Amino acid sequence: MSMITVWLNVDGKSAATVLEETTERLSEAEGEIILDFVSLCRIDSPALQAIERLASKAAEKAIKIVLRDVNVDVYKVLKLTKLAARFSFVNGDGNRETKKLESHHAKSSAK
Repeated sequence: MSMITVWLNVDGKSAATVLEETTERLSEAEGEIILDFVSLCRIDSPALQAIERLASKAAEKAIKIVLRDVNVDVYKVLKLTKLAARFSFVNGDGNRETKKLESHHAKSSAK
């Protein structure tokens, strides 16, 4: 089976829409999908519900979802809702950054 990587840019205004469209198109995908969250500063309730549906359907299809350049505040929401464990996280140059985000979260909550 070949691996296909799909890059999608998610911004605050269209987050829920892009996530819903991605969920609908999962049947066409294989391998992994990379969602670029660099423009997403906060995640609202519709987007959170959409990302939860995306995670569930991706798990059913064995498709890996990678979230790129996730804002710390968005990561905190994903962590609190127990969704963070269902995704992989990378920064702009492709390095894994989950530990970096968690350590930043710990520092910011200690204030």
